[in-house]
Amino acid sequence: MNKVEELQKSRLFEGLLPEEIEMLADVTQQKKFGEGEIVFEQGDVGDSLYLLVEGSVEVIHKAPGGEEHLIVVLNAPEFFGEMSLIDKEYRSASIRAKTETIMLCLSNENLHSFARVYKNGFTLVVINIARVMS
Repeated sequence: MNKVEELQKSRLFEGLLPEEIEMLADVTQQKKFGEGEIVFEQGDVGDSLYLLVEGSVEVIHKAPGGEEHLIVVLNAPEFFGEMSLIDKEYRSASIRAKTETIMLCLSNENLHSFARVYKNGFTLVVINIARVMS
C-alpha cells in the first residue's frame, strides 16, 4: 500500500504540502480488521483517528440498556475518531468492521509530533476536520 496516495484521497489532508503528507505517511500505522471485529468501543478513551483504505465500518451507539443503534456506515476513504485528537474525550460510539478492512491509524502523539514540525499543516488538518463536521 502506498500510504501517501491513500492520505491524499482523504478530505482530512486536503491542501497539505507533499512533505507534510510524507511525514504523516511515515507516522501512520496500517491496521487490519476482520468482518465483525471491533475497532474500538463506546466509552474507550480516544487517542487515534482512523482513515479507511479498504472496506467499511459501522458506527454504533449503545443505549444505556445495552441496545445497539446503527448510526451510519462509513466507506473508504472516509475517516473516524477525529474528535479524540481534539478533545481527548471518551469515544461517543463503537466502531465495528462491516467487511474486511484496512485502515491507517494516526495517534494523538504522532499528530502532535507532526504539529511541532509543520504548524501550518497541523492547523490545516484541524480546519479540515471542522469543514467535514459542519
